[in-house]
Amino acid sequence: MKKKIVIAITGASGAIYARLLLDKLQQLQSQVAEVGIIMSDNAREVWRIELGNEDYQTYPYTFYSKYDFNAPFASGSARFDTMVIVPCSMGTMGRIASGISDDLTTRAADVILKERRKLILVARDTPLNLIQIRNMATVTEAGGIICPAIPSFYSRPQTIEEVAMTVVNRIIDLTGLENDSYRWGEE
Repeated sequence: MKKKIVIAITGASGAIYARLLLDKLQQLQSQVAEVGIIMSDNAREVWRIELGNEDYQTYPYTFYSKYDFNAPFASGSARFDTMVIVPCSMGTMGRIASGISDDLTTRAADVILKERRKLILVARDTPLNLIQIRNMATVTEAGGIICPAIPSFYSRPQTIEEVAMTVVNRIIDLTGLENDSYRWGEE
């Protein structure tokens, strides 16, 4: 069964994770029915600064404005399976943990949680303060998954893209999509 996925891109550092995830979803398009994207103004600016381009505009997905509460995934009836917030700012996580649905990203996250579907927050900040740690616990207790943007090095990545891809492959695994990637103990 093909998945319907919401991707929210916030203004936290780590635009490379969002780009590589969108690239990977294109490669796995046979498993995906629909992708909706919410991208904040800060996310667009961080993308330009970190990646040096505006290539987010070239992806064949529907982009929704920050306050478009008519987006299908603003309601549980649209039956989106999964939401990934990548990178996830601590402010966005805090609003989700507090149940504040003041924009489409936080409303969609609230819907995903209430429908008992999969919410994956790719937290990208360090160090963490106690408020952030408690927000992570709250989101986890509500059914969300915290997937920190912490790369692995088992596969001996050689480029920054390969390092970042170790995180993206974990995200893809968490969504439930079939993915050919490095597996510990497998050749």
